[in-house]
Amino acid sequence: MKFDSDLAAIHGYLCADGYVIKNPQKQKHKYYHIGLRNTNMKLLKDFQARFYSRFRIMPHITRERRCRIQSKAIYFILAKDFSYYTDIWELPSLSMKNMKVWLRSFFDCEAWVECQKAKSRTIRFDCKNVRGTYQIKNALETFSIRGSIKKRKNRLVRLNICGLENLKNFKKHIGFLHPDKHVLLEKAINSYVDYNWKIPETIDDLQRFVIYRGRLRAGRNEIRLNTIKKRNLLRLKGALNRFGINSNIHGPWINGNESKYYCMTIKKEVLCHCQKNQNRCQKRSGKSPLVTSPACL
Repeated sequence: MKFDSDLAAIHGYLCADGYVIKNPQKQKHKYYHIGLRNTNMKLLKDFQARFYSRFRIMPHITRERRCRIQSKAIYFILAKDFSYYTDIWELPSLSMKNMKVWLRSFFDCEAWVECQKAKSRTIRFDCKNVRGTYQIKNALETFSIRGSIKKRKNRLVRLNICGLENLKNFKKHIGFLHPDKHVLLEKAINSYVDYNWKIPETIDDLQRFVIYRGRLRAGRNEIRLNTIKKRNLLRLKGALNRFGINSNIHGPWINGNESKYYCMTIKKEVLCHCQKNQNRCQKRSGKSPLVTSPACL
């Protein structure tokens, strides 16, 4: 078969939730059935539209929310080089563009999205076709989407896609047509905390930032800021240096949850002294002095 985007989508749908079957040889009554078993109307209509676009025959959507058609000619076209049975289907050789469409159709039918903040944010599906699952895993890697495969009960394997960058790349390159899964993927991505700091540029904003982010250690008369990203502290240190505020970076250290983090320390009097000098300079220039930060009082 020569694949275009319509046939790639049809093939993906059929491998996931579809069937391409004919009567047993011993049976006198002849039939050739092609159909998609899915309850989501948006997916059924997409399958219907793509089928018509490719073959110029319109499948029927039943009351039970199935999309099906009988056609001997199309059966032999689809079944000539491929099988669609659960445990033996194969991922075709496709262009990057058509591969995205095939994967989207398959994941729309087979996958589900878990979104439990700080616990489980993943796209996954279970399948009996071990070879086909590894083919999908390899195909995803061409779009910088890394997944893992684990054995399950009843001869099943499970493909998992987790991690913020993998989920973002899945959304960018594959995505979901299924409305509920689309919303859940957005929710899963948005549930990640952004650990990259936006460093202010002015002295007053920098001081407020340090006071908001940091904690005062009265015994040592210093302000401490912790982060899992050392780059945050390096950028903050560079910004503070421009105003003559000295700081020290420590770590990496390990906390009680076995997570690595870094720490910056700033002497409180250095921050206050810089504030006073800034106020004096602004008074001499006729500008309004900065408001003294509560932490410097």
